[in-house]
Amino acid sequence: MRFTKMEGLGNDYIYLNGLDGLPEDLPDLARRMSDRHFGVGSDGLICICPSDRADFKMQMFNADGSQGEMCGNGIRCLGKYVYDKGLTRKRSLIIETGGGLRKLELLTEDGLVKAVRVNMGHPRVGAVVELAAGDRLWQVTPVSMGNPHAVLFVDRPETLDLEKLGPCFERHSAFPEGVNTEFVRCVSHDRLAMRVWERGSGETLACGTGACAALAAAVAQDKCGRQAAVELPGGVLELSWPAGEEMMMTGPANTVFEGEYSI
Repeated sequence: MRFTKMEGLGNDYIYLNGLDGLPEDLPDLARRMSDRHFGVGSDGLICICPSDRADFKMQMFNADGSQGEMCGNGIRCLGKYVYDKGLTRKRSLIIETGGGLRKLELLTEDGLVKAVRVNMGHPRVGAVVELAAGDRLWQVTPVSMGNPHAVLFVDRPETLDLEKLGPCFERHSAFPEGVNTEFVRCVSHDRLAMRVWERGSGETLACGTGACAALAAAVAQDKCGRQAAVELPGGVLELSWPAGEEMMMTGPANTVFEGEYSI
């Protein structure tokens, strides 16, 4: 079986062309291929599938085999995959995801996609709640980007023990379906810094939907402006959320390597 390994700011996924069919038991395949010691190694598996509602459909599985609704870094790489491989010549695409339809604008250079601008939709920001985790109380802002997020504003995200804290929120009773958790510092009016614990994958170098959730929560609490750069361990995403409009995210997409995997 042919596969392509891709990454957006270090958030890496294995891509399968499923336009003519896919292997059985994708959750198990995602677990095996994502293993960084016995498999290819990734944060999850993304399949490019046909759609009767859009140009393509994105089906994604986290490293633990659980299915995810949406991935901001993953969908940028999907846009690069379908264009660079000649599956489309369009530079404006509609992609069907578990979180709804998403529009991509492909930014090309020398005939290849270098970056992608994604319409991430309308964030839904909930009221701040106080939750106990890791022997203390936290002020948590729930945000939906088509998938669930919990945003925490902290002074020094780099000092936190996410291996301990991340699972506390991911499995918290307040989030029965699990949650992606963002630990965010407001650097300035137009800059945020964050780390993220992703549901089903653990700490990752970047999370596109998480960055968007962080900005949405910061704007809702007047901690940041509507246009900001979000610093993640893997790099920077540029976000814009004009009042009354949908949020836009721009970031890179890269192919790492291609190979064959025996199933």
